[in-house]
Order: sequence, then C-alpha cells, then structure tokens
Amino acid sequence: MAVSRQAQATWSGDLLSGSGQVTYVTSGSITRLPVSWASRTGSPEGQTSPEELVAAAHAACFSMAFSNGLAKNGTPPNRLDVTAVVSFDKLDAGWRLTNSDLTVRGDVPGIDADRFQALAEEARDGCPVSQALKGNVELSVDATLES
Repeated sequence: MAVSRQAQATWSGDLLSGSGQVTYVTSGSITRLPVSWASRTGSPEGQTSPEELVAAAHAACFSMAFSNGLAKNGTPPNRLDVTAVVSFDKLDAGWRLTNSDLTVRGDVPGIDADRFQALAEEARDGCPVSQALKGNVELSVDATLES
C-alpha cells in the first residue's frame, strides 16, 4: 500500500519581488517556512528554499538507507552524521538542481573502511530520494569511518 505525504505552499507576487511560505506538511512538524527568489539564489537570511528542503530529504533518506544496509551487514551503526549539499545553478537550459553531495561520518563497530565506503555507495544509489534524483542530478558520497 502506498503512503502519501502532503506539503502546501503559497506565493504572492512575481518571481523576483514576491515571496511565499511552505504553509503546511502532513505531519504538522513544520509550518510557515518563508521562501523567496532572493533567498534561493543568494543569502538565505532566515528563509528556506526548495533546494534546502531537498537536501534535508536526501540527508534523512540516505541516513535511513545506510543504517539499514549496515544493520543487514551485521554492523549496525552507533551513529551516522549525514550532510547533503544540494546545488542550484543557472545553466543554458535555465535554473537546475545540479548536484546532491552527501557526506557521512560514522561510528560503526566491527566494519572496515572499505566495506563502510561500499555500503555508503549502495545507500547513495538505493535510497528513494536518490532514485528520484538519479539521471537528473549528480550524486556523490564522501564516507568516513570514525570508529
């Protein structure tokens, strides 16, 4: 059975001088997140952007997929610290998401660095957000074992 989630946004005005808000998400955990074109292409100044929300989704999804892969390997993590950096750039075809670069630092007993890296790459390729981005956005992962 499919699970659906919802987000709502409002926008007022034109692209360059207007502004908007993410007004609601299914869980109710975030509301009234301000967005603007200026915050999207320049300094955020306390406002979010679609790219920041994609980065949050990718970091969370990857951390879950990687944790699962490590557990299936018999080496569940004590801790994974994941950062996703999503790039938004103006190309000949217009503004596009170009990259999602994942960085993970992990405290994982009983695994060597090579296996840690291999499982990180599997999680990068397999997490559902990566699958949604694949073919449109360059994906990378920098994995460091800290235990």
